[in-house]
Amino acid sequence: MRPVHIELDQDVVALLEGLRRPAKAAARELIVLELYREGTLSSGRGAELLGVSRAEFIRHASARGIPYFQLRGDELQHEIVDSDAL
Repeated sequence: MRPVHIELDQDVVALLEGLRRPAKAAARELIVLELYREGTLSSGRGAELLGVSRAEFIRHASARGIPYFQLRGDELQHEIVDSDAL
């Protein structure tokens, strides 16, 4: 894999340093989490990219407000109706 270099404003780097979060790791984590939130990336692939177990990735994402199940209202209603039929 060929590395890509991204420029960050010094204010962002200083903020991350103040939080004791290396900019490279923080950027990688945020990009992976955003792709997962968008549904572009699976939890398994996200875990692989961050070097953690799938369960740990799901817990980490959930702790940051990214739900594991992402159903729209009509999809959720359909699931509820289907589960009542069982």
